[in-house]
Amino acid sequence: MKTRPTSVTVISWILIVMGGLWLIESTIMLNNPLAKDLMASSPIPVPLQFATWYVGVVVMIASGLGMLKGQNWARLLCVIGGAVGGLIGLATSPTKVVMIPSFLFYAVIVFFLFRPKVQEYFGKSKATGAAESH
Repeated sequence: MKTRPTSVTVISWILIVMGGLWLIESTIMLNNPLAKDLMASSPIPVPLQFATWYVGVVVMIASGLGMLKGQNWARLLCVIGGAVGGLIGLATSPTKVVMIPSFLFYAVIVFFLFRPKVQEYFGKSKATGAAESH
């Protein structure tokens, strides 16, 4: 049985908890007129913004749960989903500087998800790669 690196456990649980909190927040904002007014200033229609949030929640929770089980697809989903979410946020956010902490957090996550021990946990060790290439 593979030993899960601590960084994977921490990142996975952060994703699961944040996804759950975003789910609650998004649901509360469905009926918040102030939030809807603020969202209306974006070039993206409000219903599409909510749909994007809910897709993001599913991506966060699914990738967190999958990474806890050692599924490489979950790690890739986390990285790709985070990049897509960041690009959407960059394109639609009226204040880009507010996104700096999110980008730094994303960079830290990507760094830890591609460390050598994490690569081994997800079945991407150097020995495996060398054996597959022959």
